[in-house]
Amino acid sequence: MMIPFSPEWRAARERRRRLGTFIAKVRTEPDDADVRWLAAAAADDDADHAGWELRYARWALAVLTAQRDALDDRTGSDVLAELLRALREDVRVEPGMRALAEQQLNDRLAGYREALMARGGSVGSGQRLGRVLLAFTSDGARSAGAPLPRAVEILNGWMLELNELLRGAFGEVSLPEHLPPSEVAGKGRSS
Repeated sequence: MMIPFSPEWRAARERRRRLGTFIAKVRTEPDDADVRWLAAAAADDDADHAGWELRYARWALAVLTAQRDALDDRTGSDVLAELLRALREDVRVEPGMRALAEQQLNDRLAGYREALMARGGSVGSGQRLGRVLLAFTSDGARSAGAPLPRAVEILNGWMLELNELLRGAFGEVSLPEHLPPSEVAGKGRSS
């Protein structure tokens, strides 16, 4: 147990504050124009479905950004835990559907992670992300062609924004590319 006002307590409190700031910005609702566009392009004009797919996409990208770019390895899991908590408390999700909503978020997280981690070929990660969004929103048959550039634009914009929000909330990271943050932190400690 941490003693109130100890350095550890202060650090934990500051971390919760920073996390809360980041999560509040991550949970910003998608633009109405983007929802209408996605509904028309891939969801048979179902704006509710399109809105949820955009929320899931933004949340998944926030988790992946935190896992990849945060100052410490805990941030990604903290972000995911907070988003899952927020999803469980979301009044738009019926109590009996909360487990399904969590599974859907986890499925989207896996899909977007795979798109970001894929290597090779002539298709960049932006196009892979766009295809994931369109595939989850539709039956997948319309995941290429005309809607793809707009999907790429939305998701690439979010990736830049989320990275900026992460840096604003948690600070800049400057690490060797081949080492995870926890390994660098461990090297600086004395035995």
